Amino acid sequence: MTDPLATRLLDHALADPANVAILARLPELGVADCWLVAGCIVGTVWNARSGQPANAHVRDYDIFYWDPDTSWEAKDAVIARADVLLGDLGVVHEVRNQARVPLWFQEHFGSPYPTTAGSRDNIARFVVACTCVGLRPDDHGGFQVHAPWGLEDLFAGRLAPNPDNPTPARFAQKCASYRARWPWLEIAGSAA
Repeated sequence: MTDPLATRLLDHALADPANVAILARLPELGVADCWLVAGCIVGTVWNARSGQPANAHVRDYDIFYWDPDTSWEAKDAVIARADVLLGDLGVVHEVRNQARVPLWFQEHFGSPYPTTAGSRDNIARFVVACTCVGLRPDDHGGFQVHAPWGLEDLFAGRLAPNPDNPTPARFAQKCASYRARWPWLEIAGSAA
């Protein structure tokens, strides 16, 4: 990996044993376009800067995958496999078919969700731009990093709204949640 920030990201993410185990087991889920995403990754960066254990303040481990079969049965089968596969880790994991997001998003959040073609599209739509990060094993024994908004703001602790997120009103709530755990984070364009 030639990007020094991506290398640092991997170093921090892999300092959390749960991330290591989940990434090693992702292929066993047997689903396409599968990624470990968001807080369990970005939290390790902010924990390192805070001098805390890699898994401090990590609430859950989010796994995205893409399946054009959006039935409840297909979704529940993948969740059941993940429960067995990851059950020994003692962490909360959330496994979600990203093809289903447009089906429930408007009812849950009050805004329509744009059509997407894969997990990467959905990773790119988190509320806070610097948290748009995903990791997955590659075919060569390493890892693939997806960070559509880059990694500079993540390492700087700078929270900025994602212009591609369909629920911008949730930005303040997300920032408050992050700053409750990592008070030194700054909100871009704010003196707070």
